[in-house]
Amino acid sequence: MTETQPDTIVLIHGFWVTPRSWEGWIGHYEQKGYRVLAPAYPGFEVEVDALNADPTPIEQVTIPAIVEKIEGIIDPLDSPPIIIGHSAGGAITQILLDRGRGAVGVAMNSAPTEGVKVAPLSQLKSTFPVFKNPANRHRAVGLSFEQWRYAFTNTFEEDEARRLYERYHIPAPGGIVWGGVLANLTPGHQDVWVDYKNDARPPLLFVSGSEDHIMPPKVQRSNARHYKSDTITEIREYEGYAHLLPAQDGWQEIADDVLDWAVQHVGSSAAA
Repeated sequence: MTETQPDTIVLIHGFWVTPRSWEGWIGHYEQKGYRVLAPAYPGFEVEVDALNADPTPIEQVTIPAIVEKIEGIIDPLDSPPIIIGHSAGGAITQILLDRGRGAVGVAMNSAPTEGVKVAPLSQLKSTFPVFKNPANRHRAVGLSFEQWRYAFTNTFEEDEARRLYERYHIPAPGGIVWGGVLANLTPGHQDVWVDYKNDARPPLLFVSGSEDHIMPPKVQRSNARHYKSDTITEIREYEGYAHLLPAQDGWQEIADDVLDWAVQHVGSSAAA
């Protein structure tokens, strides 16, 4: 790494999991000489079992609180980091980049930002446990193993899918999931709004798994097309990968691939 290259990688987890979902990536990138930070959402700093036993922090978390916490981690760094977010963490990554945080960003199997209205049937089925009851807007909503396997690990062997369910799964904040849909129906900028015309935004790579049910490739393509700024916005799709791509066999190759892309695009612009 040169002095102009980031020495820190920030990994942002999504919903229904904690930073534990990045456990392989943390060690993998540390072995390459990077400092790796994988912050938990506010209140998620406890273990998976504790959040399943008492999901109150999940019910109370908000997008602004998540963004503020991660900004508080990034701002004191000596130089802007590489930011990699998965699922809801992909939307957080977009918000952070729009606000000038980070040298470059990767949004993996990303939840959409405001204005992206594509909603494939597999996405509706994956998120139905949240939307089936309006009262879930005020609850933390978990998934059964069968629901988890459909949404997160549909290409995994059943034993591995169950192991990861037991190791990673926590409920998701129903209020934020509902808010992501209502954002397109509510006047004014909502929590997941970004400026798609922001020419100062760092380079952004969308990563998609071809078999992802909850955030299918067409969601990533639509999200990317919304960006109209003079910035680099690219997409890579990996054949055979499900939503829980960071834990699927072969993830090491993808981790290296996106890191190479990030390193190559630090300081780049579409105009250049």
